[in-house]
Parts: sequence; structure tokens; C-alpha cells
Amino acid sequence: MSQKMRIELTADEALVLFELLSRYSRAEALVIEDQAEQRALWNLLGALERELVEPLRAEYLELLQRARGRLRDHPA
Repeated sequence: MSQKMRIELTADEALVLFELLSRYSRAEALVIEDQAEQRALWNLLGALERELVEPLRAEYLELLQRARGRLRDHPA
């Protein structure tokens, strides 16, 4: 089981990201319809950058590949 991590979002970020991801779920295409969606994604990226150490590790690509495998509905 993966380790849990908490990332804080403002209520506005959560609502904007919810709409963006809901549209993506329905259309299977990630389309930014409003600059606020882009800002919310950038803010989320910033939060992840502050929390994650894996992108700085030499074996980052291997760690990423393993994480992707664990998250897939059907492991490759």
C-alpha cells in the first residue's frame, strides 16, 4: 500500500479542479476552458513540488513507472 500524503487546496481550487476533472471524465479529453483551471493546476503542481522528493532522486523514472503500474486498472 502506498504512503498517504495530504495536500491542501482552497475551496476555490477544489471547485475549479472538480469541474475540470469531471469534464475530463465525461469527454476523455483534458481541455482548459478557463484560465482559472490552468491556475488551479499550477497551484496543485506547486503543492506537489513542495511535498515530493521522488522527482529529485536519480531513480525517478523507475519510481514513476512503478507508481503508474500500481495505479492502472489493469497492470501492464
